[in-house]
Amino acid sequence: MSDRVVGLDIGGTKTVAALVDPAGVVLDRRRAPTPARSGPTAVLDTAARLAADLLPAAGAGPVGVGTAGTVDPATGTIRYATDSLPGWTGTPVAEELAHRLDRPVRVTNDVHAAALGECWVGAGRDSTDVLLVAVGTGLGGAVVRDGRVETGARGGAGAVAHLPVPGAERLRCGCGRYGHLEAVASGTGLAAAYAEETGERLSGRTVAERAAAGEPTAARVVERAGSALGRALAGLVALLDPVTVLVAGGAAGALLPAASTAYTADLPAAWAHVPLRPAGLGEDAVAVGAARLAIHPRA
Repeated sequence: MSDRVVGLDIGGTKTVAALVDPAGVVLDRRRAPTPARSGPTAVLDTAARLAADLLPAAGAGPVGVGTAGTVDPATGTIRYATDSLPGWTGTPVAEELAHRLDRPVRVTNDVHAAALGECWVGAGRDSTDVLLVAVGTGLGGAVVRDGRVETGARGGAGAVAHLPVPGAERLRCGCGRYGHLEAVASGTGLAAAYAEETGERLSGRTVAERAAAGEPTAARVVERAGSALGRALAGLVALLDPVTVLVAGGAAGALLPAASTAYTADLPAAWAHVPLRPAGLGEDAVAVGAARLAIHPRA
């Protein structure tokens, strides 16, 4: 019997299935756009189709899933999700995929899964206590304690996006409120801040590219976002006392220079040795972490 497992990454724009061996090596992948606007049934059907394509090469054990949204750790049901996956709130992901795949399914939040992957075979593999922040279109976080993800009472532990930060009072967070870290330090935040200053609406990726090319306004927006992120992380280190802080996600590279400077300047002396590092698994992190969950359900 094969001891390989399948890990699923269900995001707002793409869904990925990965065949992962016991050492955390990705052996094969399947990928498709997430049919988010078609509703939860279409999203689940797509995920099941990708996973089923890899299951003949896997063992008979569970499938792991990392998905956008807050996941009830007891049931694998989505407690809350943003409009990136319309109608996703309330979806019994574990139950529905288990029915489609005819095997057990274990589900966690995508950033929690990414943290599991990084602590297994990524940049946090030598650390048992890690704070991971994922900076992409939005902003997510996860806390790993003694090698296990802290889910909290409702599955939402690590939601750094909603920390209040100065300078974001007029910027709207993905939760609908104003003044939160995600409204500044995310792809959406970069786009909103740039539009406020220039009246030009661009993607966060384009703002980051313009900043890298030396455009003053874009550089100022990115610098402000990175500094806000770094200061917030310094405060969280004092609260959580991790061994390592990891920054993942598509916008991480743009924000890390300013974030590192602010982090070092604001970090209390007692935690001066706690490093801030880029994550190591890239786009594989969620699927690899989901596979880890399938292998070790108490991770």
